[in-house]
Amino acid sequence: MPQSLDGNVSRETHEKLQALEALVRRWNPRINLVAASTLDDLWARHIVDSMQVFELVGQPVTSWVDLGSGGGFPGIVCAIMALEQMPDCHFTLVESDKRKAAFLLVCQQQFSLNLTVRVERAEQLSPVSADVVSARALAPLPQLLPLVHRHLALGGIALLPKGKNHMAELEAARAEWQFDVTSHDSKTDESARILALKDIQRV
Repeated sequence: MPQSLDGNVSRETHEKLQALEALVRRWNPRINLVAASTLDDLWARHIVDSMQVFELVGQPVTSWVDLGSGGGFPGIVCAIMALEQMPDCHFTLVESDKRKAAFLLVCQQQFSLNLTVRVERAEQLSPVSADVVSARALAPLPQLLPLVHRHLALGGIALLPKGKNHMAELEAARAEWQFDVTSHDSKTDESARILALKDIQRV
């Protein structure tokens, strides 16, 4: 059975995450923030799945960029968790879809989050030089790494949730890139992993 991370957060943070869940449900019929087929299991599939990304940072950081933020997973969830655990961390959420970006701004205002929403494509955004780069369901690893490399600070870490094809994606990516990788089991999907990449360089 998937493990829950609910016990790792304060009551206040938990309430904010529940409010986010309600907000996604309210907006989803109009904007399709998440696949309708996942709404019945929204808490585990999207919120807990994003919470575990935050848990892997391991130490306080001051800058975090989330690429292709979509409905706010993991970016909004991590920014909510950071309010108490890493209050000095500023998030940059990159989302080219104006309607989804509008939703992210509503979240920023409702939860008083320390973040900026950039309504542009990650490859066109000026390099952010972030301590942490995250991206969930944005692109396969070979296409994702140029974007991650562009925005990751020297010594930073990329946290990339991946599905059952993670090993094939890693093998394909190594044709053009070298990196140190730690593969973490997902607490919400037995076939998924969260890949933590450091020292990313072109071959």
